[in-house]
Amino acid sequence: MITRDFTATTFIVHERRTLLLHHRKLGIWVPPGGHIDPHELPHVAALREVREETGLEAALLAVGRTLGSVEMLPQPHCMLLEDISPDHQHIDLIYFARVVAGEVAHAEREALSARWYDWDELDSPEIAEDMRELGRAAIVAAAAAE
Repeated sequence: MITRDFTATTFIVHERRTLLLHHRKLGIWVPPGGHIDPHELPHVAALREVREETGLEAALLAVGRTLGSVEMLPQPHCMLLEDISPDHQHIDLIYFARVVAGEVAHAEREALSARWYDWDELDSPEIAEDMRELGRAAIVAAAAAE
């Protein structure tokens, strides 16, 4: 039987570059993200993970709004189904954001280092295809929102 957890990941863009972290456990370059806590809204988790893992304050590019008596939450750019182990998957809500304040101070318990990647640098062989494509989509989305 496969178990699944919901996670939230955020591609943060600043000056047409996106921030990736060299994940301590996995040894790969990924944006900040993690599990959505019980009773936590996905977009709130996305911003919390950014603060915890990078020290940055960010604002999502997507915004929510009120529809009569209900709230429409900020929409993720997409959702990924990621195989974590043979019997476990993550349903990962992918958000795009821009930096509002702060300086990068990555959480050393989570990442070995942090690096801003521009469009061309995302071609590096150390960057997985999904990270490259989504990083570039975030850069485009942030430029369009300027």
